[in-house]
Amino acid sequence: MMVPARFGTWPITIRVALATAGLMVLFGLVASQQVLSTLGRLQDARLQEYARLHVEGLAVALGPFALHKDVWEVYDTLDRARANASGERILFTVVADERGSVLAATDPMRAPVDSAVAAFADDAVPVGEVTAANGTSVVRVMAPLSVQGREVGQIVTELDVNDLVEQRRAAALALLAGNATATLILVIAGYAVVARMLKPVELLASHMGEAGGAPQAIPETAIPRSDSVLTKLLRNFNEMAGAIGARTEAERRLAERERFVSLGRLSSSLAHEINNPLGGLLNATDTIRSYPDRPDVVRESADLLDRGLRHLRDVSRAILEENRVDRSGRPLSGTDFEDLRLLFEPETLRRRQQLEWDIGVGDDILRRLPSAPVRQIALNLLLNASSAAPNGGSVSFTLREEEGHLNLSVKDDGPGLSEAARSRLMSEAPVVPGGGVGLRLVRDLVADLGGVIACGQSETRTEITVSLPWEGNSAC
Repeated sequence: MMVPARFGTWPITIRVALATAGLMVLFGLVASQQVLSTLGRLQDARLQEYARLHVEGLAVALGPFALHKDVWEVYDTLDRARANASGERILFTVVADERGSVLAATDPMRAPVDSAVAAFADDAVPVGEVTAANGTSVVRVMAPLSVQGREVGQIVTELDVNDLVEQRRAAALALLAGNATATLILVIAGYAVVARMLKPVELLASHMGEAGGAPQAIPETAIPRSDSVLTKLLRNFNEMAGAIGARTEAERRLAERERFVSLGRLSSSLAHEINNPLGGLLNATDTIRSYPDRPDVVRESADLLDRGLRHLRDVSRAILEENRVDRSGRPLSGTDFEDLRLLFEPETLRRRQQLEWDIGVGDDILRRLPSAPVRQIALNLLLNASSAAPNGGSVSFTLREEEGHLNLSVKDDGPGLSEAARSRLMSEAPVVPGGGVGLRLVRDLVADLGGVIACGQSETRTEITVSLPWEGNSAC
């Protein structure tokens, strides 16, 4: 069964046309009612005037005859009145005495002498109340017969009002046809006018919805050349689209800069990490040259060279992996966190900090998330935690899977986040000038992955937890 869409979801051009039609119908009903009411009052006034002249004339002529119950004179007067009456509106007239007995009638077969006039007087109305508005083609009028203030009988007359009823019906049909025609014309005209007026708005909406929701500038040739409000709106939209594009590019450059800043902060520690093995490797080569005839010394020096070269290989591989341009399309794996530890551990050694590292999730879960943003989130939080922790303090990194989410937790024993840092990490408010953009980058990356950030603070520890849903993400 099809459920009709709500009126509010229909196109605005259709809604305006239907609203116009509704208002026109309402206005037409009110106006038609006023016209018909005025016509009815005029008809009733003419009908009442006609009935009054008729019964008053009869009353004057019939009064003495009704007083003496002169039936033949009453008949004669009724015949002469019918012959002198203009038109055929008077259909039937009956005269009764004061007791309600018929004296005479224009049709004696319908109202025999001495029959009760009540059969005709029950639905009769006084002259001042006669009307053709009840829709019947015949109405009955009743008036008293008086002689010198004494009521000696009554007159009941049937009037033909079919022409008045037909006039009302014809007027109603004419009004209905006129209102329907006017409503149709106004609806079509309203639809055309509103559609033309809203064309720039539709153009604006289509450009706002393009490219996955990113606003696209409207071509200058498509903007109406006028000074209307809509033209100004379209030009303002183009300015806004340009500003959003510039902001997006600035954010991309900030993110790129933050990545290099993060690597730069690690450079000094990595240089120390590389220089230490190099000194040992050079000593090993000198030993081999000095004692080539001693196999045990050569073997021990070769082992030292092997360990040092492998360590340098791992460090260089981690640096290269962090700078790979195609890493954005690669799924996350446990190797990514081994590289992160290799890159980050020298920073903690330099500051004599204790590093706790616990990866409790396998590759079958990790591969459901992309590598690049998760590595960037973890690296920025680790660098922030190391900066916040004092020399000789501690930093911990934990990775767990729970109910379809990958929970990444970073703890330190620093003083906690400042209000500005917390705002950059947790709020969508504009970044306060000053300070880095690493925490804001973390917030943006987590939002892109559909995750949430929680920040906890105790007396001795600060913990930031990032929860990323892996069910709704796929890096494959």
